Amino acid sequence: MIAPDIKGNPLKITVYLLVISYLVGEFILPSYPLLYLFNLIGVIGLITSVSIFFMAFNLFKSYDENPAPPTETNKLIKTGVFAYTRNPIYLAFIFFHLSMFLLFENVMYFLSSVGQAIWLHNWVVLKEEEYLESKMQSEYIRYKDSVRRWMFF
Repeated sequence: MIAPDIKGNPLKITVYLLVISYLVGEFILPSYPLLYLFNLIGVIGLITSVSIFFMAFNLFKSYDENPAPPTETNKLIKTGVFAYTRNPIYLAFIFFHLSMFLLFENVMYFLSSVGQAIWLHNWVVLKEEEYLESKMQSEYIRYKDSVRRWMFF
């Protein structure tokens, strides 16, 4: 296997979901007002998710790796944010959508984060893990045993 067999680009799908969520949430569905505290948590979540994304992306670049899923991997990154979660970029995408929901009170952002999490887990992450196990073998299995997939589970 040269690269994981992944259909779709997670970054593009994340951006498309943001646009669709905005349009449907603003012009079709009603908004659900939240407490001001949740809006503040949303701001912090946006800053955190963007920071996680750029930390992970910069690590990919420092290791001369391409972060796009359907590309070949030659090195296993185990430092920085990858020491806490095996999928920091995907985690950042999901947290970004959840934070948008908290900040803008648009339920479509919440629904898109749930759908995106299901898609990423089942059709991206599991295929990437299968590829990395076949390519990196025991090194990846040790990494997988020591670092959680989604930080909390």
